[in-house]
Amino acid sequence: MSLHLIKLCVGCDSITDLEEWIEENRSHYRRLGRDYEQTHTTRMVPKRVDELLDGGSLFWVIRGQVACRQTLLDVRPFTDGEGIGRCHLVLEPTIVPVEPRPYRPFQGWRYLTVKDAPRDIDANAGDLAVMPEDMRRELAELGLL
Repeated sequence: MSLHLIKLCVGCDSITDLEEWIEENRSHYRRLGRDYEQTHTTRMVPKRVDELLDGGSLFWVIRGQVACRQTLLDVRPFTDGEGIGRCHLVLEPTIVPVEPRPYRPFQGWRYLTVKDAPRDIDANAGDLAVMPEDMRRELAELGLL
């Protein structure tokens, strides 16, 4: 059964900010002539890796709301130069917007079950799919989404 992670997207004010950051990194790697692989480094290594890699995603909390997700491709533990155990979360660089939902601040990452994960906003979501992100955010804050 799949399992997800949820994490604060510190420094981003919108999904667009996150997409632009990913594209900047991709362009940087391209200029260096290297293949691009998006990773996010965490201090703690998830214990439930098999469940995470069985269709799991990393859900991003942006400005107090779960806003989007990226598919998890791999979890790679490593030890940094100071001897501290860390982990690279390898992510599909494609951002999938999800139905906005308030989420209070926390440190690190948390597990998120499939039943508790917000649904994707896709072409079948009707008006929600074409609605600007700021409007979705405001409607969710008002409890109208």
